[in-house]
Amino acid sequence: MEAYLGIVSRREVRDYAARPLEPEVEHRILDAGRLAGSAKNRQPWTFVVVRDDRAIEAVAESVFEPGNILGAAFVVAVVMSGGAGIDAGRAVQNMLLAAHAQGIGSCPNGISDRVELNRALRLGEDAKVAAVLSFGHPARPSDPARRSAEEWVARAKRKPYDEVVREI
Repeated sequence: MEAYLGIVSRREVRDYAARPLEPEVEHRILDAGRLAGSAKNRQPWTFVVVRDDRAIEAVAESVFEPGNILGAAFVVAVVMSGGAGIDAGRAVQNMLLAAHAQGIGSCPNGISDRVELNRALRLGEDAKVAAVLSFGHPARPSDPARRSAEEWVARAKRKPYDEVVREI
C-alpha cells in the first residue's frame, strides 16, 4: 500500500474477529515501533506484550474502553523511560500504520487508572505507560484501495485544512 493512502485510510478499529494474529505480523508491528525515530536516538521505550488472561482483564479495567482490550488478539503497552512525549507518539504511530498496512485493525486506548495499569503490567509505580494499543483482525474488514486517497481525505471527520494550517 502506498504510504499516503495508508495514512489517510487508517481508522480506529475497536471490533475484532476472534482469531489470533500470526507471529510474523506481531513481530512486524513491534519492529515498526522499535525502529521509530527518537530524540538523540535514545529509543526510550519498552513494549510490553500482554498475553496472560488475568493481566489482560486487569489492563482492560485500567483503560477507558475495556472492550477494546478484551476483544483484541494482541495487546501492547508502550512504556517510556524518559524521552519526549513525541517519541512515544512516533513509535505508536509506526505500530498502528504497520498494522494497517497488513490488514490489521488497531486502536490506541486512553488510560483511566495508571496505578492499576502499572500493577497489571508488573511495573514499578513510577513507570510511565504512554499508551495501551489493541490489535486484531477487523470484524468488518475494509479495503483501503476501494477509494482514492483524495476520497478518504474528503470523508475524514477532521477540521478543514485551512483551519489547522497557517503560514507566516
